[in-house]
Amino acid sequence: MSTGLGLGGVALLGGLAGCGDKSPDSEIIPDGTEGEEVIDPKLAKQDGTLEWAVSGGWRSQTDKARDKYRHPIGLLNFFEIRPKHTVIDMWPGFGYMTEILSPYLSHGKGQYIAALFESKSPADQAMAALNAKYRERFSGNKKLYGSVEFTEFGPESPQLLPAGSADCVLMLLVIQDWMMRGSVEKAFEDAYAALKPGGILGVEQHRADIGAAQDPAGAKGYVQEPFVRQLAAEAGFQFVQASEINANPKDDKDHPFGVWTLPPYRQTAERGQPPNPEFDGALYESIGESDRMTLKFRKPQ
Repeated sequence: MSTGLGLGGVALLGGLAGCGDKSPDSEIIPDGTEGEEVIDPKLAKQDGTLEWAVSGGWRSQTDKARDKYRHPIGLLNFFEIRPKHTVIDMWPGFGYMTEILSPYLSHGKGQYIAALFESKSPADQAMAALNAKYRERFSGNKKLYGSVEFTEFGPESPQLLPAGSADCVLMLLVIQDWMMRGSVEKAFEDAYAALKPGGILGVEQHRADIGAAQDPAGAKGYVQEPFVRQLAAEAGFQFVQASEINANPKDDKDHPFGVWTLPPYRQTAERGQPPNPEFDGALYESIGESDRMTLKFRKPQ
């Protein structure tokens, strides 16, 4: 859940397998940065900048520790997000990106919209609980977070927003979960409908190696780039660019519990089983977070 489906999504949902290889026709933007994202100290002190939002003392130390893997300034600049934009974050989880984007957009007179889990049945109690905690957290401090708007996404959800309302839609580490739930095509279609002509779809996703057959259920959390690009194209999007900003060549995708073996999830047993205190996670800590594709698409004018 952004902790991407983020941390909470580990317990709730699932993912895919594979990665590293790039599709042959990608336009690649090298990351130019490894490890810590360098923040200009002058911009960090300037209210309303992305650097200010990323450096904010309101952010949890847990989330700040993830910045070296997620490079939020570079990521959001790559997706062309500006202070006055209306941005939909689909399944934001515990709020890793919300802590950054909602103050940034609120300060700039933009609008942050969280598309939470659609939770209609008793089987979705865990998702409903996460929604409730998220709403409580980000509704209680309007001075900092502004008026965060809420919508829902799921197999039966209505439109995210009135058609043509958003400047950017974000899908951050969540595609594997929609694959498991059978709603991935709808996610791209709903994003397309919500965007203004010329609007941006920004995707960050655990990346599977190209070659093996794509697991349609995304069981290990990794997804092949050509599959994501096909989903976007079928919804009507035009591919713009790929970035390697969140690539991790140390991730071989061969982990006992899929991508959830790695930080920040650190799963130590099969889903539904209690944590295994004897599981040695040292290797996975040394790998860090997953290897990721970062893709930018545009809705045609």
